[in-house]
Amino acid sequence: MKSWPLYEVFIRSKAGLHHKHAGSLHAADAEMAIENARDVYCRRNEGVSIWVVLSSDITASNPENSEELFDPAEDKIYRHPTFYHVPEGVKHL
Repeated sequence: MKSWPLYEVFIRSKAGLHHKHAGSLHAADAEMAIENARDVYCRRNEGVSIWVVLSSDITASNPENSEELFDPAEDKIYRHPTFYHVPEGVKHL
């Protein structure tokens, strides 16, 4: 017996917020995955939007290579906001 593919589920809890990973589930196709995700992860109206993606379509970085992957960012000190003056009265920057 062939098993159904694994889908990763992302839920947006309110309009304007970003989607967050809620979990994984098996489904025959994407439409079934959305319906199952609604039933499993949004039983109490926790979401306004659902994304599903095949787990096999996700490419992730290797944590063992994180130093070489993220190291170049350390050389770009202009990316850190330490050089900028924040005017008085600015509350949310």
